Amino acid sequence: MPLTLLSRRERALFFFFALLLLLAVAGPSLPSPGMGGVPFADERDWFGLPHAMDVLSNLPFAALGVWGLRWLHWHDQAHEHVQDAVPLHHAVAQPPVNLLDCTWMFFAGLVITAAGSAFYHLQPDALRLAADRAGMTVAFAGLIGCAVCERVSARAGWPAAWFVLGAGLLAVAVCQETGNVMPWALVQFGGMLLVLVLALVRPAQGAIGLRLGWVIFFYALAKLFELSDRAIYEATHHLLAGHSLKHLTAALAALPVLHALQAMGRQTLRHNPGAAAVTA
Repeated sequence: MPLTLLSRRERALFFFFALLLLLAVAGPSLPSPGMGGVPFADERDWFGLPHAMDVLSNLPFAALGVWGLRWLHWHDQAHEHVQDAVPLHHAVAQPPVNLLDCTWMFFAGLVITAAGSAFYHLQPDALRLAADRAGMTVAFAGLIGCAVCERVSARAGWPAAWFVLGAGLLAVAVCQETGNVMPWALVQFGGMLLVLVLALVRPAQGAIGLRLGWVIFFYALAKLFELSDRAIYEATHHLLAGHSLKHLTAALAALPVLHALQAMGRQTLRHNPGAAAVTA
């Protein structure tokens, strides 16, 4: 699509992604410290499970991911029920398909993140770190797509999600092969900068009320816990480490998405209470 046919926000998004791509290709190389061998504070086993807390603290990712996928499945069935029951001229408004597709990607990505991160923490090394980051990329791409649908335009969300997914997986491969972590840093921190900026602009038409500010809050808190891994471990007298708290807090970033979807679901039920009988 020619740039002249894009809205002002869509053009700004295009140039932002182009800038990140340029920096990834032409920017300086940033060596990856340790290449996955960075020691974690809590190395305790539990009933033979290595690094138990850092492994088990990924369960909230899986739980919230399954919850979100189940809700989306229910919503699809309930919406079909409503559309069949309501006359055509009273059809219930459906959120943009792109937005729902992005939420499917996000919640599926949470389940993959749980698996990849647990796999990594069982025996941390560079190859397993790549698997961990690949899982994170799926969830991250879905989140970026949701944010773009909410604050830029519905039609831009799905392409943005796929751009981030492709760029993220490529950045993981580059880091694994060359040790240059710069492309991955641009995907991760550039993406969250984008979410922060989008949190400050007016919602686009068709937005479902996703509170991006809370997403940023949980992400920033998770990074703080990650950087304070050993300090928290010592402060809690070896009860809990910062990296385990990072997993628990990062998973909470799914709650604003779930809250927005459930609010949308309540609107569907108001149009047709019989949709509540539809189960996943």
